Amino acid sequence: MRLNQFLAHAGLGSRRSVEALISSGRVTINGVQATLQSRIDPASDTVQLDGRKVRLPDRYTYLLLHKPVGVTVTRSDPHAKRCVYDLLPGGLRHLAYMGRLDRESEGLLLFSDDGQLCHRLLLPSYRVEREYRVAVEGDWQDDLAARMVKGVAFAEGPPLAATRVDTIRAYGGGAELCIVLREGKKREVRRLCAEFRLKVARLCRVRFGPVHLGELPPGRHRELTRDEIDSLRQLVRLPRN
Repeated sequence: MRLNQFLAHAGLGSRRSVEALISSGRVTINGVQATLQSRIDPASDTVQLDGRKVRLPDRYTYLLLHKPVGVTVTRSDPHAKRCVYDLLPGGLRHLAYMGRLDRESEGLLLFSDDGQLCHRLLLPSYRVEREYRVAVEGDWQDDLAARMVKGVAFAEGPPLAATRVDTIRAYGGGAELCIVLREGKKREVRRLCAEFRLKVARLCRVRFGPVHLGELPPGRHRELTRDEIDSLRQLVRLPRN
């Protein structure tokens, strides 16, 4: 088994991030510094990170958290009033989050120590859908939905485009929208709306792939069901575990 694959399966991050750990000299195999080409036998070799033994979990953990507004998605930040890991019990704070939500957004955020799944779900090539409920202020016209799907080009950086935009309801001075994306570009919904002179008043992610937020209250979390886990793994062409 390749060492980077082992470390990712152990929940230490994506294969790219664990390769940085190896390159920095922090990983050893049976007391010898590892290289990016290293392979191991998990049953007989001892792998250590910073002197601490790395083990594959007996079972992976998969969580859904309803992130509230005002919480920063990071492990620690001296400038943040509250970080997302403050909402999880101590025994779950080793889990990695999948994708981000900016501080003023709320909704579904997935966590797991299944490094391979975390990595694949965020790859643009798998085109995993994210669905948002968005309240906007401004002059909403029916043709704007089609224009958002067509996309917006920028002088610098990649273009932005929604996969689908549906009007849930329109009212004087704004609208409530369902916006579906297939990539997790930074602040994509807010930037897309701003291009059409729409101010986002509320943004809530309600679905990530086949997993729905449902009625889970802000600040609460739950484990994913077996069906949800299997659906996520199938979506990115991983076998059931």
